[in-house]
Amino acid sequence: MMQKILIAVAGLGKCEQMLKVLMEIPTIQGANVTILHVVSPQVTAELMAAKLTAGGKILADAIEYLKLDPAKVNVRLKQGEPKDTVCQVAEEEQSDLIIMGSRGLNRLSSILANSVSQYVFQLTSRPMLLVKDDVSIKSINRVLVGYDNSIPAQQSLQLALSLLRDVKGSQLLIVQVKAESRAVDALTKPEQDPIFAPAIAEAKKQGVAYKCILASGNPGKEICNAAEEFHADLVIIGSPERRPSIAKNLPDLDRLLGNSISDYVRVKTPCPLLLTRSTVG
Repeated sequence: MMQKILIAVAGLGKCEQMLKVLMEIPTIQGANVTILHVVSPQVTAELMAAKLTAGGKILADAIEYLKLDPAKVNVRLKQGEPKDTVCQVAEEEQSDLIIMGSRGLNRLSSILANSVSQYVFQLTSRPMLLVKDDVSIKSINRVLVGYDNSIPAQQSLQLALSLLRDVKGSQLLIVQVKAESRAVDALTKPEQDPIFAPAIAEAKKQGVAYKCILASGNPGKEICNAAEEFHADLVIIGSPERRPSIAKNLPDLDRLLGNSISDYVRVKTPCPLLLTRSTVG
C-alpha cells in the first residue's frame, strides 16, 4: 500500500526518526524512498551556491542516518519555493505518502509564518504524515483510527490494518465520536453497533487485536484525548483534499482558515498524525 514514500528533510530531526520507525514495519520494508531537500531562491549566486552545498550535506546526513538500501533510495536536491516543490515532486514520484515535520501551529499562525507543512497539507492530494517537533517517536504498535464508517474512515482503517497485521502484539484503537451525550463505558456490545461492526469484522479478518472507544463531543478533541489516554503511537484520520478542483492554483483562504477535525488534530495530537486523502469539490 505504501510503496513510494517521499520525505522532505531540513536537517536531522523527527522526520528521519519517523521514517526509521516506519521502515521497521514488515509491509513497508520494501518501499522506495525519495529524500528531498528544497533550497529557496536566494538573492545572489554565491548565497545559492552556499545553500546548495549545505543542502547536499543535509541529504548526506539523512542517508547516513537512515541506512536504507541504496537501490531503494532516490535523493533529490531541488531549487524553488518549498511548499510548491514538495507538492510537485510528490506528483512526479506518484508518492503514496509524504512525510514532513510540523511545528504544530494553528491555522492562522501557520499562514502568517508561511508554514511549509501547513500549505502542503492544504494543497496536496497525497496521504501525509505530519511529525510535530514536540512528539515522541515510538515503535508503531498501537494505531488509533477515527472511525465513522465513511469512505475516508474506511481508507484509514485499511491503512492501519496494513501497518499492524504483521506486528506482534499490536492493537488497533477504533474511536467513534457521537454528537449525543453517551459515556464511553456504556457501549457493552460494540459488535452490534452499526458503526463499529464493519471495522471489527475487518480487524478480525486480518487478525489484528482491537479496542473500541466511544466518546461524545468535539470529534477532534476526543480523538486527541483518546490518543493520549490509550498511548497511541500513531493517529490516522481521513481528510479530504482541501482544494476545489477548479481552483488548484489559487489560494483557498476559506479552507485554509476554516475549522475541521483534521486541522484540530494536526495541532493537538500527542503523537504523529497520518492523514489519508479523498478528493472533494
